[in-house]
Amino acid sequence: MLLEKTLKILEFDQIINKITSLTTCEIARSYASECMPLTDKEEIEKLLNEVDDACVILSRKGMPPLAGIKDIRYSVKRAVSGSVLSPAELMSISAVLRATGRTIDYCNSAAQDIENSVSAYIYRLVEDRYLMSEITRCILSEDEIADDASPALFSIRKQIAHTQNQIKDKLNEMIRSSQYSKAIQDNIVTVRADRYCIPVKAEYKSSFDGLVHDTSSSGQTVFIEPAFVVEANNKIRQLRGEESREIERILAELSAMTAQSEEIIICDCEVLSYLDFLFAKARYALDIKGAKPVINETGKINLINARHPLIDKNKVVPTTFYLDSGEAMVITGPNTGGKTVTLKTVGLLTCMMQAGLLIPADEKSELSIYTGIFADIGDEQSIAQSLSTFSSHMKNIVEILSECDYRSLILFDELGAGTDPTEGSCLAISILECAHQMGATVVATTHYSELKVYASTTKGFINSCCEFDVEKLAPTYRLLIGVPGKSNAFAISQKLGLDPQIISRAKEFLTGEDLRFEDMLQDIERNRLEIERARSEAARLRIESEQMTENIRKEMEKLDNKKDEIILKAREDAQKIVNKAKVSADKMLSEIRKAQVNVNNGALKDAQNAKAQFMQDTDDINSGIKISDDRYAQMPVPKTLREGESVRIISIAANGTVLKAPNKNGECYVQAGIMKLYLPLSDLRPLKDDSGEKVQAAGSKQAAPSMRAMNIKSELDVRGTTVDEAITMIERHLSDAHLAHQDRFTVIHGKGTGALRKGIHKYLSGNKTIKSFRIGEYGEGDAGVTVIQLR
Repeated sequence: MLLEKTLKILEFDQIINKITSLTTCEIARSYASECMPLTDKEEIEKLLNEVDDACVILSRKGMPPLAGIKDIRYSVKRAVSGSVLSPAELMSISAVLRATGRTIDYCNSAAQDIENSVSAYIYRLVEDRYLMSEITRCILSEDEIADDASPALFSIRKQIAHTQNQIKDKLNEMIRSSQYSKAIQDNIVTVRADRYCIPVKAEYKSSFDGLVHDTSSSGQTVFIEPAFVVEANNKIRQLRGEESREIERILAELSAMTAQSEEIIICDCEVLSYLDFLFAKARYALDIKGAKPVINETGKINLINARHPLIDKNKVVPTTFYLDSGEAMVITGPNTGGKTVTLKTVGLLTCMMQAGLLIPADEKSELSIYTGIFADIGDEQSIAQSLSTFSSHMKNIVEILSECDYRSLILFDELGAGTDPTEGSCLAISILECAHQMGATVVATTHYSELKVYASTTKGFINSCCEFDVEKLAPTYRLLIGVPGKSNAFAISQKLGLDPQIISRAKEFLTGEDLRFEDMLQDIERNRLEIERARSEAARLRIESEQMTENIRKEMEKLDNKKDEIILKAREDAQKIVNKAKVSADKMLSEIRKAQVNVNNGALKDAQNAKAQFMQDTDDINSGIKISDDRYAQMPVPKTLREGESVRIISIAANGTVLKAPNKNGECYVQAGIMKLYLPLSDLRPLKDDSGEKVQAAGSKQAAPSMRAMNIKSELDVRGTTVDEAITMIERHLSDAHLAHQDRFTVIHGKGTGALRKGIHKYLSGNKTIKSFRIGEYGEGDAGVTVIQLR
């Protein structure tokens, strides 16, 4: 009884109403209406984890397709007992099965990156596609069964249609006949009592051989069934009976199939309904920016930037509230200053947490589980029971003290108010002391100075207040913990223009102890403001310092990058010139050898000497553009290198890949970034030592190709290109991938005719730097992509 009263005071029912409005089915609404605070820690944590997981799914995948769920449990039970279900009931069962299929598909699409407690519920769903398809095939609407629901029904309806057409043809022929033109009222064939009739003027009734089925309201028209169509109408009636019996048989067959799938259907219905309720809680949590709190059973409360969920989120002021185990808090402050809102926020968020709902507060907020939550808030005077404000409060307090214990949360608003201030304050102190001695967690608001003094001088009690801006004459709604509230009556009165002499006279009526207490509070307030200003200034300076440090770091990085780019560009240009000259010299010497029939040995010897001199000059140039790479330079020169092997190029301090093994001159054809060049073995070092571990070059700065490779993407899109263009792009990407030590990437070529894919696969098959490649799997892009694994 007290819990229900507390929940009403804290407006917990409004939270439930908001969640209920977000559900889509009747069973989910019943789950919401039964949502109440629990006391079992494991169960509460389970519920909180479910809502938190549902929020993750909502954020990534959106709302699951749960529309169309109805409570079909009673209908299924009827089917099990042998009853024949109506088309409407069967359609509701089909809707549940259809929702089951949609939800399973939704889970399969989300399961690739989300596996949590909500997925476990969806995995319990079992789809009965056959029953769903049979109901959908046979029943078109609540009032219509499909013609092809069975061969017999199709045949019966075909006979009915044929007979109807015969009757209408005969009656239309009669209506159009000149013999009956004067007797016919309207040239239409109508139906009365499921019999085809013609409208005849009343005075000609005796001229027709047939049965009268109806008369118009004016009495001027009678509806006659001519004798020659009576037998055909009887046949239609007979066929209608057969049709009804066949429909009954079809519904009975579908009902029997439903009974066989009883467990599956009821389980699907209940799981879908619970998911509907669960996602309604998650949607509400996202709306209030809820977070999962840390749970304890010790009475500790630590709310960080907590917001009351029923106050406009654009207006609510966050509250930070802390209360340790075994402590009680006394909150003071002006009216409309936020004391009661703070009290309700603590109580309501505790109820929400124990009901398995996320709370509108920052992460790592902490709440305790209580077996009893009690609140005495608001004016509950009762004229019918002759209870004053004080009496109604006292009646609640008596009930609360009789039921609370060490695992209770008690919220008192304006404790001791409504009676003589002296007696009220003494009574309030005694009540607080009693509740605290029981071990309960107590939070109370008050205006009494005596309670502030008591809280300041009594172990286990904490003072706090709601801040008030005297200059603006308005509350800030901030809760200041550890600071007793200062009376602002004199300051406010003076700000509003009250005569200073009156205020001065009023101060004379205060006792010396009151004045000293107020002065102490004033000093505390002044010191607090100074500390806050100093803290704010320190925080501002820290942020500025961090920003300045970050800006300097970025500028240094830009300078280093620019310097590296300029140096590397110069070295690349020089190396290109050298390589070009080498190729020209080799070509020239080759041509001389071919033509040595016409050239004397002396000329050939001169050409060889010229090449030797050129190679010496080349070595001198290379030594001039060499980059110091001491760590690798100290490693032994490799005797040989294999194609596809990763190497360190000493002269440019960059990584490369061997495209061709060393030639007879001991030179390897190496690719570094977009550069392809011949380099001597002395300028190369394998990237792996004898132990197989990669050697990291200390103190060396990476060249521009390596820096560019650091940002290499894991996908390469070549759609819309020719095979040759695609291969060029892949070669460039392979180079960057090797420099970045990337072991895998995906080429997006699309499906189309498959010509581009085949050309790419042919190239990949002959590339020795590639370990393997395969067509993409489901979720990767299927046949539209190729996944490449590098050596």
